[in-house]
Amino acid sequence: MIVMGVESSCDETGVGIVRWNGDGTCDLLADEVASSVDQHARYGGVVPEVASRAHLEAIVPTMRRALAAAGIEKPDALAVTIGPGLAGALLVGVAAAKAYAAAWNIPFYAVNHLGGHVSVDTLEHGPLPSCVALLVSGGHTHLLHVEDLGKPIVELGTTVDDAAGEAFDKVARLLGLGFPGGPALDAAAQEGDRNAIAFPRGMTGPRDSRHDFSFSGLKTSVARYVESKERAGEAFSIPDIAASFQEAVADVLTMKAVRAAKDVGVDTLVLGGGATANSRIRSLAEQRCAEAGITLRIPKPRLCTDNGVMIASLAAHLIGNGAGPSELSVATDPGLSVSVSQLMR
Repeated sequence: MIVMGVESSCDETGVGIVRWNGDGTCDLLADEVASSVDQHARYGGVVPEVASRAHLEAIVPTMRRALAAAGIEKPDALAVTIGPGLAGALLVGVAAAKAYAAAWNIPFYAVNHLGGHVSVDTLEHGPLPSCVALLVSGGHTHLLHVEDLGKPIVELGTTVDDAAGEAFDKVARLLGLGFPGGPALDAAAQEGDRNAIAFPRGMTGPRDSRHDFSFSGLKTSVARYVESKERAGEAFSIPDIAASFQEAVADVLTMKAVRAAKDVGVDTLVLGGGATANSRIRSLAEQRCAEAGITLRIPKPRLCTDNGVMIASLAAHLIGNGAGPSELSVATDPGLSVSVSQLMR
């Protein structure tokens, strides 16, 4: 079965096509993405109205490129991100996907964006065992227990305020490094000392939640550090700030991810989401998983960011587990819970 996936939850218009092999794996046939990140850079963050218009302009050309890359006229099934995400952005992708599914007379699947970030790992590393997944992006920071991609995903923890990627963007803006903040901060941190400044590790005390996160206090601590230096007329090192901030984020994320894997008794940790392209998050996760005897699986950076392939992959796994199609009348759900892999109606 050949499955197409459409993704439009934020600022990337993605169309991916996979072939389901029936053994828990897929072959990647096409992965086309049109990003509107440059249009948002002038505002220092994603503007929902700009994202929606960009999706509207990009969806048909991206669809055509994906079909041409896969060498097909139409897929056997079509899936789309139904949520979570930006309301207007979701509407564009879902409306287009419904129209194509109806015109082609093929089954339509409305699936969860977050589940896609987990499922996409199977394209690179094969069938997924019971695992803990750490999803880190501009809009999401979650620890999930995934027994099987065909079963409901259990949320172990999430951020109580800013997502980690959002904190990266805000700190980068504070330091004048531009948008998106993740790559800019990572680049600056390469020249800095990650032990130069002892920024706080949020929600790591004995009475704090074992699996939840908080990054708002860390972001505020960076702002106060910079303000104190400026008031005193003292010089400060942007690379040291970037490296120390990045270390604080990576420290908490990887510590809690390994802890969660131990708590639920699994020996595999999967990383997903755009922020997992960060070099320090990856290297510290590798170090801590090796020390704990945990297998670490991280898709290549292109598959970590939002794309249509991850949506096609999740739908293929659901179909392989016997899931029926969604109704074309199904509505978008910007706040969709991660425990709901597919909306039926």
